[in-house]
Amino acid sequence: MDYVIDEFPRPSVAVRGKTAKFPVRRIYLVGRNYAEHAREMGHDPNREEPFFFQKPSDAILPTGSEFPYPPLSSNVHHEIEQVVALRSGGKNIRVNDALDHVYGYAVGIDITRRDLQQQMKQQGRPWEVGKAFDSSAPVSAIVPASAIGHPQQGRVWLEVNGELRQEGDLNQLIWTVPEIIATLSTQFELTGGDLIFTGTPAGVGPIKPGDRLTGGVEGIADVEIQVQ
Repeated sequence: MDYVIDEFPRPSVAVRGKTAKFPVRRIYLVGRNYAEHAREMGHDPNREEPFFFQKPSDAILPTGSEFPYPPLSSNVHHEIEQVVALRSGGKNIRVNDALDHVYGYAVGIDITRRDLQQQMKQQGRPWEVGKAFDSSAPVSAIVPASAIGHPQQGRVWLEVNGELRQEGDLNQLIWTVPEIIATLSTQFELTGGDLIFTGTPAGVGPIKPGDRLTGGVEGIADVEIQVQ
C-alpha cells in the first residue's frame, strides 16, 4: 500500500525462543486491581467494576533499555505488572472462553508521571499526559502460554537499586485475567496484538535518573531498565 508520508515502524515485543516478534496494536491497563495499591492511592478496595485506560503502542520500551526520564514531571513512579498478550479477540467474550484468546504473558512497568496524573484528576481531565508518554511501557519478552500455561499465582516484585519496593502475588488480583478480558471486550473490540497490563501491587514510588529498576513475575519473566 502507498502512503502520502513515510510509513512508521510497527511497534512489537520480542517472544522468548522465537525470532519472530509479537506486533502490538493497543495497550490497555487496568486501574487499581490490587487492594493494597487501591488503599495506598486513597481508594476503597471493594470489588467495583474494573476500569481501563490506554497507552500508545509505541510507548513500548524493551527490557534492558535506557529509560529517558520524562519532561514536565518531578514525580515519576514505577508500577510493576503482569502483562497479557492476546492472539485473538472479539466483542462480548465470555469469561469461560477468555483464556482461549491469550497468546502469552510478559512483565511490564507502567511508568507514571504521578504529579501530572494527580493534576489532571483534580481538574477533571483525562490522564494521558500522566500515563501515555514516550517510553512509558517497559516490557519483557513475551512467554507463550503454550510453554507456561496460564499462571494464577506467583510473586510479583520490583526493586530499585537492589531495594525491594513492590511485592505481591498474582493470586491477589481483584479481577482475574479472564474477567479482565471479558469486561474489556464489552467496551472495545479486542484483537490479536493487544496487550493488557493487569494492575500493580502496593509500594509504587518515585524514581530518578541513575536508578536501576529490576522486577518480575514468578513463572513468567523479569524486566529491567536504567533511568537516564
